[in-house]
Amino acid sequence: MFYPRIQQALEGRVFLPEETLKLALATLLSGGHLLLEDVPGTGKTTFAKALARALGLRFGRIQMTPDLLPQDLTGVYFYREGEFLWQPGPLFAQVLLVDELNRATPRTQSALLEAMGEGQVTLEGKTHPLPEPFFVLATQNPVEEEGTYPLPVAQRDRFAARLSLGYPDERALLQALRERDPLEGLKAVTGAEEVLALRQQVRRVRMEEELLDYLLSLSAWLRGREEVRLGPSPRALLQVERLAQALALLEERPFAIPEDVKRAFLAAIPHRLLLRLEAELSGARPEGLVQEALATIPAPVERV
Repeated sequence: MFYPRIQQALEGRVFLPEETLKLALATLLSGGHLLLEDVPGTGKTTFAKALARALGLRFGRIQMTPDLLPQDLTGVYFYREGEFLWQPGPLFAQVLLVDELNRATPRTQSALLEAMGEGQVTLEGKTHPLPEPFFVLATQNPVEEEGTYPLPVAQRDRFAARLSLGYPDERALLQALRERDPLEGLKAVTGAEEVLALRQQVRRVRMEEELLDYLLSLSAWLRGREEVRLGPSPRALLQVERLAQALALLEERPFAIPEDVKRAFLAAIPHRLLLRLEAELSGARPEGLVQEALATIPAPVERV
């Protein structure tokens, strides 16, 4: 009953659709990382803090700016009294909020690649493992380009899913206006041990061959479109599979169904698609192509 506990802990504190919360938790349990793309003021930072506290995980925050250097994230060695000592950077958290990721230079953004991909940091020839679980929530503003650096393809491919919190409805907004501190009194309802155990359970959720064939067909359809310059990577398809398994686990099913694959595909693929310039100029969008793929490729019949 993992999901109901988290949902109840966050109720009245953060305001987002149930599907968004499920996908965020599925990203965590799949071992992936989450890109929150939304306009300022929609509660991204509050959500990250509240989620970390409800999960009982150590929270860290990095405010990305153009003058930030890679060692400001990873940490440094310094010399004291005849020896070199290691000073870990803010990357060494369990839930890490990377605020306004696209405001950092590509050099600084690249400091996250090894951390997100391998759960470790290598500096001065020495490897330092990050704490487990390690979960990155990065934010970026999709409507402001001044003073920002677009995320490279390799960086986007490290994020298992991209979500938007959106604006709360009027009733939720009124409740938010009445609240003083949404984090006040929020206590942990789980911990690192359960999260790590659930990550292992995700891998045991059954994925029928028909679902894997369906996933490959969706990917092939996208790669075959002339508008697409770069289609889903092998890593992307593996993360779709893990996300689908995690969604099934959150809904207390030992097996995945076609709807799990569809939800995971929609969250994991659009931000990875690279379109040709002429397609973008004609109005094509990755989200639209993914929706078209899901509407075109027939899903396998769900077994009863």
